[in-house]
Amino acid sequence: MRSLRLKSRQWVVDENGNIIIGEGRKAILENIERTGSINQTAKMMKMSYKGVWSKIKVTEGYLKARIVDTDRKQGSRLTREGKELLEKYARLKKSCVEADDQIFKMIFNETK
Repeated sequence: MRSLRLKSRQWVVDENGNIIIGEGRKAILENIERTGSINQTAKMMKMSYKGVWSKIKVTEGYLKARIVDTDRKQGSRLTREGKELLEKYARLKKSCVEADDQIFKMIFNETK
């Protein structure tokens, strides 16, 4: 048998299935932090400004907290809550991947 691997993705959703954070929003937040600009983030990700902004607003609405602070002179940056959300998602992702790998190996009897 050829070597198999498991690929999985995690999304944190609300009770209605609306995405709060996943790989796409993680990338948006990381790019905003890196570039200091929602507009630059939109261009880099080949999205509209409105598309990026609406994803931020949906997440902020659910969390009832601002995750991106915008200022015409200083640009955009993540708030403390935005940074915490990214950190928690990174921890979740790491734990999920470790658990997924363990379960996959147990079921498929794969060794690396």
